[in-house]
Parts: sequence; structure tokens; C-alpha cells
Amino acid sequence: MRLMVMFDLPVETSYQRRAYRKFRKKLVEEGFLMIQYSVYVRVCVSRQSATFMENRIKDFMPDEGLVQTMMVTEKQYNSMHFLLGKKKEDVRNSAKRTVVL
Repeated sequence: MRLMVMFDLPVETSYQRRAYRKFRKKLVEEGFLMIQYSVYVRVCVSRQSATFMENRIKDFMPDEGLVQTMMVTEKQYNSMHFLLGKKKEDVRNSAKRTVVL
């Protein structure tokens, strides 16, 4: 299961820029990887853990802007098409990282 976070935050004032930086930094600390500007993704072991992570994001969201999440399965995520550009070969963002016990 993958949890995608997409956001559009205002950066017109210094307060808004600070809130943007804090939000982005917290996402990275929580294990999210940037796949595009303002689109971050994280592997979750189940829908329950993805829902838990959504609730954690609610705790540090900025007061203004738009933040959306979407849960997708590994199969759906891996069937993503690249119309322009190349897939990042980062092992943290691949199914190779998954360990089955």
C-alpha cells in the first residue's frame, strides 16, 4: 500500500513560507519521498497503517492551502505510466525494498 500526499500551499508571506518548509520537512521525517514537486509518497504495510499516517499528517498540516491524500496498492503504483521523463531508480521507492517474512 502506498500513501500519496499532494499539496498546494501558499508561499506569499514569510509565515506561509515557514509553514510550507515545516510541512515538507515533517513529511520527509515521516519517511515520505518526493516523486514530483508537491507530491510525496510513502510505503505503508496496510490500509490501517496508511490511515494512521493520514491522521499523523493532520496533526502537522498548515492552516492554509490544500493537502490531499490518496491510498493506492503496490500494483496500482507500479502500473504508473511515465509520459515524459524517467523513473527514479531509488531503492527506497521500489518494491525491491519490501521484505516478506
